[in-house]
Amino acid sequence: MRLGRASMSLFATVGVLAAVCAAATIWLLLSDPVTVADAVNEGEVTPLVRDLAQALYDALLSLLKYL
Repeated sequence: MRLGRASMSLFATVGVLAAVCAAATIWLLLSDPVTVADAVNEGEVTPLVRDLAQALYDALLSLLKYL
């Protein structure tokens, strides 16, 4: 029974993290399409990952300020 709860908790955590990353990627695509287009065109994902991390960081800061 405990293993079932732990696995469901793990799957829920992974699902939430995947949803947050997907939402941040969509937000980045809408707010800064040039960076996304350059990353896709050149095959260089470093600027995309950097901007994605910055968007997640800004969202977390905004959430913490709200609380």
